[in-house]
Amino acid sequence: MIVNPALEQYIADLLPARDPVLAEMEAYAFANRINIIGPGCATILAQLVLMTGARRIFELGSAIGYSTIWLARAAGPEAEIHYSDGDRENAERARGYFERAGVADRITIHTGDALAALAATAGEFDMIFNDVDKEGYPDVHAVAPDRVRVGGVFVTDNTLWKARVLDPQDAETEGVDTFNRRIFADARFLTSLIPLRDGMTLGIKIGRSA
Repeated sequence: MIVNPALEQYIADLLPARDPVLAEMEAYAFANRINIIGPGCATILAQLVLMTGARRIFELGSAIGYSTIWLARAAGPEAEIHYSDGDRENAERARGYFERAGVADRITIHTGDALAALAATAGEFDMIFNDVDKEGYPDVHAVAPDRVRVGGVFVTDNTLWKARVLDPQDAETEGVDTFNRRIFADARFLTSLIPLRDGMTLGIKIGRSA
């Protein structure tokens, strides 16, 4: 645990109850060991969308679409949300959740490599949320920052990676650590790392020159 477990539970207890669709997704993810960002981090995503007025959002690595629903609801009915995941079963399950949550009309589903899907989608985005396989994080930094508009937000999950970033010993941890060091050194962004759950790195784009 990154945060004292008692404090994690305190934060969790403060959060409002989720609607039946999100609650079902949380239970399914827990039972099937599927990683989702959880309601605390999802609330931060929704806050960022509301604060920045983000309407065009690309999500890299979306699993069963839990965070996608939070993004889509916060961005509103005129939003353009892009879901991407390499697992077709995840994508089909996510599609059903989107329909039940009433946000399917604003979500485009991409199945396959997330960065290939991003490359195939033209234009800049108000927000990019990165949650791909951890060894791929440096590849995300190589391409995603150019696709965020100035004033937009680049968010990455799991950036403390179970505290293993303190002593990287495997490809996943090295990927996360390399990403963190690169995004904090990237002059295009003003970046912070929130030690909630497994760590979430937030960067607001302040310029176009690296």
